[in-house]
Amino acid sequence: MSQPLLSQLNLVTSDMESTLAFYRLLGLDIPDTKVWRTQTGAHHVDLALPNGFGLDFDSPALAQVYNASWNRPEGSGSVNVIGFSFDTRAAVDATYTQLVAAGHDGLQPPFDAFWGARYAIVEDPDGNHVGLMSPVDPAQRSAGPDL
Repeated sequence: MSQPLLSQLNLVTSDMESTLAFYRLLGLDIPDTKVWRTQTGAHHVDLALPNGFGLDFDSPALAQVYNASWNRPEGSGSVNVIGFSFDTRAAVDATYTQLVAAGHDGLQPPFDAFWGARYAIVEDPDGNHVGLMSPVDPAQRSAGPDL
């Protein structure tokens, strides 16, 4: 038996339009033709990212169709970080600034991380933590924290 391959992430969103605006501002190409709408609004977006990974957005109503036990978790925030790669260190800074200026919460301003990347975290409209990371520059590496 072969090893499973992580190929898709489904995010259930309480406000599809706000979610689409956030991820478009982040830099994802999300054409309106990818948004499945019914009379009650937008319910699904299926994106194939350039690296082949699938990122989907679903409404709570649709999530309950394919997962009968789905319900919105209590509380807010996230225990996971959804990571996005950027071509340059400057792109991390610019994207973070743009998202925060648009009203999204900046959870970790851009900094030079010990592993050698420029890194930041913002919060999407549903409280998911979204990591922004540049390529690793070995010249920027430093000793890790003493945990």
